Amino acid sequence: MQVQVQKRYYTPEEYLALEEKAEYKSEYRDGEIVPMTGGTTNHNEIAGNFYANLKFALKGQNYRVYMADVRLWLPRYRQHTYPDVMVVQGQPVYTGTNTTTVMNPY
Repeated sequence: MQVQVQKRYYTPEEYLALEEKAEYKSEYRDGEIVPMTGGTTNHNEIAGNFYANLKFALKGQNYRVYMADVRLWLPRYRQHTYPDVMVVQGQPVYTGTNTTTVMNPY
């Protein structure tokens, strides 16, 4: 006999509440919570180099460059994700009352 497990879907608000208390990062994809895997040293070095080069290239311009700990909310796709590197033109637009989730990548 095969047992079927029904998949649990979450609202963005439920995800954010769980993420705030979690010991590890997860992404949110249209109702599903997907645990993030750990990075490798090669991945970390590539992302760091990309960040440093962007930061240097955009110096003195109206851009801000963020790394992996800043969450991005894409309402069109109902997705919360942690990009390795993200560029925002001007001031970041945040969701909610904190400064952890940005909505306006460039």
